[in-house]
Amino acid sequence: MEFLTPKKLIVKILICLGLLLLVMMACTLVGTHRISIAKAFSRTDQPPGQNIDYEILLIRFRRVVLAAIVGAALACSGVVLQAILRNPLADPYILGISSGAGLGAIIAVLSGISGQFWAGSPISAFAFIGALFTVWLVWFIGHVAAGGQATSLLLAGVVVNAFFSALIMFLTSVARSDQLRTTVHWLMGNITEKDPTVLWVSGACILGGIVALFTASRGLNALTFGEEQARTLGVNTVQTKLIGFGFAAFITAVAVSLSGLIGFVGLIVPHAVRLVAGPDHRQLLPLSAFVGAAFLVIADTIARVIVAPAQLPAGVITAIAGGPFFLILLAKYTRKVTLLK
Repeated sequence: MEFLTPKKLIVKILICLGLLLLVMMACTLVGTHRISIAKAFSRTDQPPGQNIDYEILLIRFRRVVLAAIVGAALACSGVVLQAILRNPLADPYILGISSGAGLGAIIAVLSGISGQFWAGSPISAFAFIGALFTVWLVWFIGHVAAGGQATSLLLAGVVVNAFFSALIMFLTSVARSDQLRTTVHWLMGNITEKDPTVLWVSGACILGGIVALFTASRGLNALTFGEEQARTLGVNTVQTKLIGFGFAAFITAVAVSLSGLIGFVGLIVPHAVRLVAGPDHRQLLPLSAFVGAAFLVIADTIARVIVAPAQLPAGVITAIAGGPFFLILLAKYTRKVTLLK
């Protein structure tokens, strides 16, 4: 295994950052309407509707930034949950976060609440609250009722996910057609332009969460060998799991509140980065953030041009890419478990 030094880590981060910026710039230029960069920046102080190229470029850029923020959050959450649960199939949604956010979103739609909340709409605000409530509920059930083991958390998440999914199906069955359309579109995962303030605030929250997770990277390395072995290495497993689980859930909740339910980013990206860079979480976390951001930016760009002038939800593209990947991982994991018996 390669010995990781601060210099090597910084070099890898800078390389990934550079690649991410290139991807973001390229995807900003891609769209159904061809734009001229020279014309877009010739006069940016014109009244609205005069410099169409500049306005289109600005809309695309905000959308690209949002996709990068959400992709980074989901990828890092997947890294942490796979370490805590010691399950290669874990991603931010395995613990019921998706169903909790979805339940919050559909409650907001059916209640008819209007106004501006987090991420600009009641749907996003209720989704954020629902995701955090689900995380607390899973943690409570897993620790108070089942001892706090990784398997207990996993099973608690599956149970909560199934229960909330049933509630979602019930509510969608009684919703009006216009309400159902709004909810289903959100549940499929949709990257849309956000206000710059929202991008700054959500980006700062997610960046802070990723930094907090990075501080626990050594403990996460130890947890991958099991809790007993981690304790023998002097790791406070309870504290590490609390930090990892809490901040992973928080940045996932922020991401879900912004974009809806986008699956498989937290599953595909950590495994891809792990294959190239190795399992050390000191580099796995930051590199996954950059790769996850680039992955979702590309997926969203494909979603908005592949059936132009219509647009697909970004979650459809990630699901198409992630479905076969999940089946391959499932087959490998099942074979490994069988050989160990």
